[in-house]
Amino acid sequence: MTITTELSHLHRSVPATVAGRPPILLLHGTGGDENDLLPLGRTVAPGAALLSPRGRVLEGGMPRFFRRLAEGVFDEEDVRRRAHELADFVQDARDAYRLDTPIALGFSNGANIAAAVLQLRPEVLAGAVLLRAMVPLKDVPDANLDGKPVLILSGATDPIVPAENAARLAAILKGAGAIVDHRTLPAGHGLTQADVMITKTWLDQS
Repeated sequence: MTITTELSHLHRSVPATVAGRPPILLLHGTGGDENDLLPLGRTVAPGAALLSPRGRVLEGGMPRFFRRLAEGVFDEEDVRRRAHELADFVQDARDAYRLDTPIALGFSNGANIAAAVLQLRPEVLAGAVLLRAMVPLKDVPDANLDGKPVLILSGATDPIVPAENAARLAAILKGAGAIVDHRTLPAGHGLTQADVMITKTWLDQS
C-alpha cells in the first residue's frame, strides 16, 4: 500500500491481489480521510485494487469533498468544480497505477460527490455504491448513464438525508439510464452490517 501526494489529491493506493475485479474508488464522509474506508473496501471487494483520496475542502478542520452552506445545503458551484477535480484525479491515478475504470464506493459526503461525478463525468466511473447519498445538484446535468450499475443504500431513520431526497436521486440516475438498485435499511445515517453485506453481494454480482 502506498500513500502519496504526487497527484492532485493526497491518497492511498492498494494494488489488486485478485485479477478481474474492478478497482474501487473509496470516498469518505465528512471528517474522514484516505484511510477511513480502506477496511470497508477490503471487506466488500477482497483482492480488488483500492484508490482512496482525501477530500480537499476543510470544514472546521474536517476534510470534505465539497463546500456546504448548511446541513443539507450544498455550494453547488463548488460541487461542480470539485467533481471535475476528482474526475481528473481518477483519470491521472488510472494512468499512474494502470487501473481499469473504477466503481465508486462513497459514504455520505463521499457518496454525494460520487453522484455528482456520475452526472458530470460519467465516463470516469464504471458504477457506484452510494451509501446515505443525497441529490448533489438541483440543476440536474444531462448525463448518459446507459447501463451503469448503481446501488443506493438509505437509512429509514436517517436524520440527515430525507427519504424523498434519496428517492429523487434514485429517480434522477435511473432517468439518465443507470441500472439503479435503491434500498432503504432499518438504520440511521451510520453504516450497519447490512450495508456491508448488501454491498459485498452487489459488487460480487456486478
